[in-house]
Amino acid sequence: MSRYTTPPIHDILKNYFGYDQFRPLQEEIITHILSGRDAVVLMPTGGGKSLCYQLPALAMDGVTIVISPLIALMKDQVDNLKLDGVAAEYINSTLPFPEILRIQDAARNQQLKILYVAPERLALPGFQAFLQDLKVSLIAIDEAHCISEWGHDFRPDYRNLANLRQEFPQVPVVALTATATPFVRDDIIAQLKLTDPKIFQSSFNRENLFYHIWPKKNAFQSLVNFLSQYKNQPTIIYCFSRKDTELVASKLCAQGFPAVAYHAGLEDQIRSEVQDKFIRDEVSIIVATIAFGMGIDKPDIRLIVHYDLPKSVEGYYQETGRAGRDGLPSGCLLFYSWGDKIKQDFFIDQIVDEQEKAKAQGKLARIVEFCQSQKCRRKFLLEYFGEQWDKPNCGRCDICITPLEEFDATEIVQNILKTIALTGGRFGAGHLVDVLRGAETEKIFERRHDRLAVYGVAKDFSTRELRRIIDLLLDRNLIVKTPGEYPTLIMSKSGQQLMTTNEKINLPKPPPMSVAKDAGKSTGKMVQDLKYDQVLFEKLRALRKKIADEKNVPPFMVFPDRSLFEMAFYFPQDTRGMGRIFGVGDKKLREFGQIFVEEIADYLKTARPPRPAPSQPLAASGRKQEPSQKNVSTYDETQKLIDQKLTLSEIARQRNLAVGTILSHLEKIVQDGYGINRLEFLRPAEPKFSKIRSAFEIYGTGKLSPVKEFLGVEFSYDDIRLARIFLVEQHGEEI
Repeated sequence: MSRYTTPPIHDILKNYFGYDQFRPLQEEIITHILSGRDAVVLMPTGGGKSLCYQLPALAMDGVTIVISPLIALMKDQVDNLKLDGVAAEYINSTLPFPEILRIQDAARNQQLKILYVAPERLALPGFQAFLQDLKVSLIAIDEAHCISEWGHDFRPDYRNLANLRQEFPQVPVVALTATATPFVRDDIIAQLKLTDPKIFQSSFNRENLFYHIWPKKNAFQSLVNFLSQYKNQPTIIYCFSRKDTELVASKLCAQGFPAVAYHAGLEDQIRSEVQDKFIRDEVSIIVATIAFGMGIDKPDIRLIVHYDLPKSVEGYYQETGRAGRDGLPSGCLLFYSWGDKIKQDFFIDQIVDEQEKAKAQGKLARIVEFCQSQKCRRKFLLEYFGEQWDKPNCGRCDICITPLEEFDATEIVQNILKTIALTGGRFGAGHLVDVLRGAETEKIFERRHDRLAVYGVAKDFSTRELRRIIDLLLDRNLIVKTPGEYPTLIMSKSGQQLMTTNEKINLPKPPPMSVAKDAGKSTGKMVQDLKYDQVLFEKLRALRKKIADEKNVPPFMVFPDRSLFEMAFYFPQDTRGMGRIFGVGDKKLREFGQIFVEEIADYLKTARPPRPAPSQPLAASGRKQEPSQKNVSTYDETQKLIDQKLTLSEIARQRNLAVGTILSHLEKIVQDGYGINRLEFLRPAEPKFSKIRSAFEIYGTGKLSPVKEFLGVEFSYDDIRLARIFLVEQHGEEI
């Protein structure tokens, strides 16, 4: 049974969070949760997971309990919610006992809507008793993959969460994660004892991220070339060891890049200061071990660099997912070398538990495969997480951006296939390469492979080149890798057929290193090239920093970059116009709106930047654009269908969107100057329109929920929103 009757979720979305429309799947997830059922949400970092439980918390009676392992992140999220006008608190080991008691009293007295807690606290009997005193409306488990031993970040404390179902059998539970394979997803459901949960899986594709993988040769110079395209933009560089973080940071500083090292060997106070400076835009480059970033909720990180090989594909995906959470173009650069793989092997060999060791070896093998593969980086990542990607070119990775020159590889491919056949398909790539290059190893002599016809036929190829060709043959399914801890290479049916026909085969040459020098330009300058007034943006950025310092919060909590981009594009002249900007909710509008309006007005007294046409798309807003029509926004697509006199339901069906989303487009289109008289064919019929108008005359046009409650079930929220568009535009904001 639903926990609410007429949820004003669109009102909450705009009034608290400042958004005009939901991201993909958010509305469906929220509606499902509000019906009182369990859910599993698999959504990439930056996809809007938090809203999926924060908004229901505001629509339900009682308090929502959020389990999060990230102590630093708790504070950021609570501070952000408070700025949005949400009654939220957190309880973890960083708080003094009197403060914990104060928060618990507030929760008991139903003064809180959201309470964040660390998983280890659930094991304390006193805390369990405290939870029983609360009216719990929802339990949200963030980073849910931590409960699975098969996940990349298993945490034993998460096993305590299984008791929540027993303690609160009627309360819906939502488990959320950005990094879970199908196997881990099923394990999450089993461990949490979820009841017939609905699984919501949005695409793992982060369209705004550009993936680059480069050989670790002259890596530091390539890094400097990349960073030159990201000047003063937030960047995290991940290194394997503490020593490397110090060394790379020092060398970057010598090159004029303001970089600071971060690792577990630093004193707690220094680590805290470094992290704080990064969040507050006082230092732009952090060189860190992978521990950095788990508690970072900074949406405007523009570049993630892996200077060393990550331990797993899941870890790589999660770490790169910290880039571009605001939807703007951002880069991900990984330097790969076989030596880094050997370094990881050494530490894996120290693992005592054989099962754990095997899992670590398997994960390392997949990240190595990812680095060596000549397949589209995006396609590899999506297929790893069980999602198909059928597009021939993503246009946002090093494989797809630069078409590579091909060479006639028929002879070397035939020799590789013959080597596999002559050695019986019982060896891996390393031994096959040794045979082809004529290496003098004990293993070759013992097996008399030095007497094979193919021994030494590829001396002119380097080990790296031969391994790369083998990877290309794997990608093309001409050879396959056998399963198990020690996989070997065997020919597929296609490979066997190729060997007998001797058909010509072309393969791409390795990319020249000169490409790496310019690769960052494909992403690094995209933010600067967006269509907005850059001078005004910098003024607004300075104002935001001043306000943030006064409030002792990170600048992005005042307004994210996307909000400033829109302000520097639309130049809102009053608080009504400011209220239409992305991310400007009611509380922020009241607190900061007039200040930013005045800053814009002062700027316009001396500057006369060109105003955009009403239908011109705002690239900075991150709204999805069709690749074949990159200058057409989602609003333009809807406007075209309106011009064809289609109904809202017909437009929604053609665009595969909800009617509510189309209404959001319509509101924006009208606000941007589309004549209301051209929409008369959409106007609600009488007497329905007059009844809605009468209700708005009583309650005002600011809120939909009291109007809906007054009118009853005969009128939908969509009816009321559509009528409001006509009433506001024809009669002004107040009617």
